[in-house]
Amino acid sequence: MSKVSQEDVKQIAALARLELSEADINKYRAELSNILDYVDLIEKVDTKNIEPTAQVTGLVDVVRKDEKNPSALTRDDIFANTPDVQNGYIKVKSILD
Repeated sequence: MSKVSQEDVKQIAALARLELSEADINKYRAELSNILDYVDLIEKVDTKNIEPTAQVTGLVDVVRKDEKNPSALTRDDIFANTPDVQNGYIKVKSILD
């Protein structure tokens, strides 16, 4: 069993700004030790002939070419749907003071 001391748990709790009772400290000490034991077990697995896996579902990104497509709307059509036009631009409320 990995050795996680009470001081280790208290230091981790202090870093996380947690207040723990003595019962909590003993509980987390055992849980952290179990986690570290499991990590030790996983480290013993031989992964030499295993390729890294970044995607397990086989899905790939589907992208289209970035092509310029002219709009069917004219400038007058666009301006017809705006509340305010000034100097050939759509006027909007200022968001900065």
